[in-house]
Amino acid sequence: MPAELVVGAQWGDEGKAKIIDYLSKNTDIIVRYQGGANAGHTVVVDGKKYVFHLVPSGVIYPNTICVIGNGVVLDPFFFLQECDALNSQGFDVFNKILISDACHILLPFHQKIDSLIEMSSAPNQKIGTTKRGIGICYADKMMRTGLRAGDLLDKQLLEEKLKGIVERKNEILVKLYNTDTIDYKELYERLHNFAERVGHLITNTSYYLNQELKKGKHVLLEGAQGTCLDIDFGTYPYVTSSNSTTGGSISGTGISYYYLKRVYGISKAYATRVGEGPFPTELFGEEGEKIRSLGQEYGATTGRPRRCGWFDVEVIRHASRVNGLTDLVLTKIDILSNLDFIPVGVGYELNGKKLDYFPSQNLEKVKVIYEELEGWKENICGINKFEDLPLNCQKFIQFLESKVEVPISVISTGPDRIHTIVRNVDVE
Repeated sequence: MPAELVVGAQWGDEGKAKIIDYLSKNTDIIVRYQGGANAGHTVVVDGKKYVFHLVPSGVIYPNTICVIGNGVVLDPFFFLQECDALNSQGFDVFNKILISDACHILLPFHQKIDSLIEMSSAPNQKIGTTKRGIGICYADKMMRTGLRAGDLLDKQLLEEKLKGIVERKNEILVKLYNTDTIDYKELYERLHNFAERVGHLITNTSYYLNQELKKGKHVLLEGAQGTCLDIDFGTYPYVTSSNSTTGGSISGTGISYYYLKRVYGISKAYATRVGEGPFPTELFGEEGEKIRSLGQEYGATTGRPRRCGWFDVEVIRHASRVNGLTDLVLTKIDILSNLDFIPVGVGYELNGKKLDYFPSQNLEKVKVIYEELEGWKENICGINKFEDLPLNCQKFIQFLESKVEVPISVISTGPDRIHTIVRNVDVE
């Protein structure tokens, strides 16, 4: 059976977890393929909210197996906390999750160095990281000096590798940052205990996934962050440290591209971003605060207030190109219900010339071209049939669809699993 992918089409926080949860009812295996504990995915079921960080959000279905792919950087201690919390909520996590043996392990000094770099940067050079050590861990991966999950299974190998890693990092902490060192023995014991507890979950997940796909299993790939935060295709340098786009789903799982047949891009009916960086349709003052308050736009991981803006067509066109979107999922449209008019960014101008693409540089200098649509001024929360939406709401959705040139197959009208409109019967 083919694999499907859910990817963020904006700057992350688009509501991917709800859609993953919705699609998971007919899925055998859910795979997280990049990022780390810097991501926060929120699912609401029967009014109860669950927040996921490393564990794929499909874990709440009893029939699913969850996989942490090789493209993820895994904080082992945070992972245990998250799993224990889910266990206490009645989810048998440790019997339905697998960890790639090629998954890189995020360690305390990654977080420490990340925080020190961000704090010591000049105000105009801050990236706005979550200080979870994600970028530093990925840097070690690219420098070929990282520790991988499979290394934890060999006690002697772990001792040898970890000792060298800690010595190098401590030298950096002392000579460059004049701060405290990391205790090797304490860290080794913590990692050894982690391996004792979850070593049976560590396996070659690339082999496992390809074998299961051959058998006809339905696999859903779960991305973190969004297209505009991709290390290559996002608003560099204000991006995450991994490929959050379709390419990252292949390299971050090891499955063959042959199996990937459907790509859902998730987008809010407006736009948000957290942290620093250009944001062409950003709203300021009362307008921005109104959307933030109505949408409860605060980070699930950090609690930071999200910057809010209008829907940006050029962002979604860019996401469609680099991801090969087959479907667009529109979330949080109910948040726009109290507006008389709704502006939509339909294009960019730079130096008086209209752009035909999302630029890799100078995004902060573009002038947004807007078109304004009439609002609907009716509460649509919970509606699950397209024809039951107010006419102006239907026109708004159809307008977006015509501009981005991707079918809007799913519309979320509220936070709960049941607050969903499906326009494409193949999604059921």
